[in-house]
Amino acid sequence: MSRITSVRMRTDTKALLDDLKLNPRETYDDVVRRLAEAAYDDEPLTTEEIEAMEEGIADLKAGRSRSLDEIMRELGDDKLMKKQNARERNL
Repeated sequence: MSRITSVRMRTDTKALLDDLKLNPRETYDDVVRRLAEAAYDDEPLTTEEIEAMEEGIADLKAGRSRSLDEIMRELGDDKLMKKQNARERNL
């Protein structure tokens, strides 16, 4: 049989947990357990994934990177990006 314990938390933390409930009857124990289990990656990285990350790091160190704005301009979506940035500034 599982033992029960109390956990002390701020009301804003409780509100965050409330927002993360999959349904109103889900317990806080279920929410916290789901979050805790999701934090662990049970699949180790493959050699290909590690090599791709190392390649990306080397590109960044060598200055081979572009900003999101540059890519958006290239794709023709820079006007959309400007609208979104203006909207975020007004929040």
